[in-house]
Amino acid sequence: MISLESDYNNGAHPMVMEHLFRTNDELTLTYGFDKYSDDAKQKIQKACESEDAQVFLLTGGTQTNATVIDGMLQSYEAVIAANTGHVSIHEAGAVEASGHKVIELEGHEGKLKASDLRDYMEWFVNDESRDHLAQPGMVYISFPTELGTLYSAEELSDIYQVCQDFGLTLFIDGARMGYGLAASTEVTLPWLCKHCDVFYIGGTKVGALCGEAVVFTHQNAPKHFFTIIKRHGALLAKGRLTGVQFDALFSDNLYLRISRHAIDMAMRLKSLLTAKGYRFYIDSPTNQQFVIIPNKRVKTLEKHVAFTHWGPYDSENMICRFVTSWATTDADLDALKKVL
Repeated sequence: MISLESDYNNGAHPMVMEHLFRTNDELTLTYGFDKYSDDAKQKIQKACESEDAQVFLLTGGTQTNATVIDGMLQSYEAVIAANTGHVSIHEAGAVEASGHKVIELEGHEGKLKASDLRDYMEWFVNDESRDHLAQPGMVYISFPTELGTLYSAEELSDIYQVCQDFGLTLFIDGARMGYGLAASTEVTLPWLCKHCDVFYIGGTKVGALCGEAVVFTHQNAPKHFFTIIKRHGALLAKGRLTGVQFDALFSDNLYLRISRHAIDMAMRLKSLLTAKGYRFYIDSPTNQQFVIIPNKRVKTLEKHVAFTHWGPYDSENMICRFVTSWATTDADLDALKKVL
């Protein structure tokens, strides 16, 4: 079976596993106060070109989103997201469970528009009944989006300006951050540090067994954020697990090198499908490719290839998601070509 259904259905990159094995017998401090976690945080600060960046290591994406959002918002505040955003549809109500409403705005190919955000906030501040509503306190976006699309530097700058104009925090979900950075010609980690309030660097989908690195960009981490992590059940006793992994990922530019490989594989995948006459639901420059496939052919393909049934395109066709990763090989795509 050719596996193209996900970028986190594999183990860890060999260099990450090697670092875990090599350090396994060492005794270290717990709860992330070990030397490997410290080294990882310093390497991330260096990659961000920001000594002021505050870095916290958590283990999963939903856990990270819920902890950061709850930690940064007051109890009565809400978070604004695209209606296709991960916190809107794929996190089992985790954000709402902490008491924060998710305010959905119409997405455009998975992205929020700064103009829509400004229109909403201008409506809100001029609504005489606004004190009866959940108060917007944060804007949540993903880089890349759920549909594999990317915000340009201009689009991100415009959104951040709206956030500053209305006193909103901008939070960027980076579960697939590596793939977004590898596909973008404009956005880098140092650039992000100057154009949002908090983001995270995803490890789970980019070479780690598990792990996400939260970066507060302006010395703006919530007071007692360590305690907030603990309260959310997100504090790993063996914090070295994430520390060791990010220490490896941010050595010798490994994180971006393996992300670039996934993008190269995705572009080859895109070419293979295009050559066979397949249409695409959306033009994605990243490792997620959304393909329109006739229902009858879906049943044939799924006997040989693992992919995601994203949803119906119409009565006769299905939108299917094919995903490459750091672990995708030329042999995988050669086998796909034969199947096609």
